[in-house]
Amino acid sequence: MSDTAIRVENLVKVYRPRGTAEIRAVDDLTFGVERGSIFGLLGPNGAGKTTTLRVLTTLVRPTSGFAEVLGHDVVRAPLEVRKRIGVVVQEHAAELLLSVRANLLTFARFHGQAGAAVRKRAGDVMDQFGLAEVAERKVQDLSGGVRRRVQVAKMFMVDVPVVFLDEFSSGMDPILKRAVMDLLRAQATGGRTIVLTTQILTEAEELCDDILIINRGRQVARGNLNALKLLTERLYEVTLSFDRVPDALSTVLAAYRATAVTVDHNTVQLRLKEDESRVLELVSVLAKNGRVLRVEISGGSLEDVFVELTQKGEAAT
Repeated sequence: MSDTAIRVENLVKVYRPRGTAEIRAVDDLTFGVERGSIFGLLGPNGAGKTTTLRVLTTLVRPTSGFAEVLGHDVVRAPLEVRKRIGVVVQEHAAELLLSVRANLLTFARFHGQAGAAVRKRAGDVMDQFGLAEVAERKVQDLSGGVRRRVQVAKMFMVDVPVVFLDEFSSGMDPILKRAVMDLLRAQATGGRTIVLTTQILTEAEELCDDILIINRGRQVARGNLNALKLLTERLYEVTLSFDRVPDALSTVLAAYRATAVTVDHNTVQLRLKEDESRVLELVSVLAKNGRVLRVEISGGSLEDVFVELTQKGEAAT
């Protein structure tokens, strides 16, 4: 059995609206996703993320190229693909006229599962997603955020090997989102392959084993978080707490490449594009101008990397 869950080669999707120029939503994408991994597909709005997911989930036919899920071609064998995947996309919340409980049980029946064990599982899933109190309410009577919870909860009713999540945490409070992220990690450890898109890059930073950043339908960068950070100039985030912020702060910073400076009471937060030696030099200079109580230095976040790489892509077009 292959270790590859998803294979995409030279994928292209072109839309040709009447009276306007064609839109290349996906432009020659090639990538693979390993089984049992959490794969992040990231990019700015309009980058082609959702179109790529729609091709992989058989909702849209590609213009050219090749894509398969667990060895099944998304064009030639769409039913075989659908049997093996679960999908949460932004435009589909849930079956609005059914109750929350009926949504979960009906979804399980679509996958050939029913009986007492499934009913118990539905109760457990509703507890996990904070849905027990609205179990008998119709989904159409619930808020958008709760509807989203119902849709994501469905994925935990069945054991399909591949799940696609488009902005899975929309409408979730921080506590529930954290719990769901823990569940997703456990699912991947158990062998399930998870493909997600998100605009909340800290989610991808915490969850994803592998990340593909796209823009204008094309690949911008690919790799794990550490590999992506190596593709950019050195990015550092520095936090210094003083007993009193030095009067010479602005003068000192003028000699360094600080892309962001925030002062909150006696704490200064900096984002720098400098070599490590220059960052340490800056800390030393500031320490000579004021009493430093605490120093934290870390590499740039995924958000820093994302912004720099996508802006480079825009500048090159």
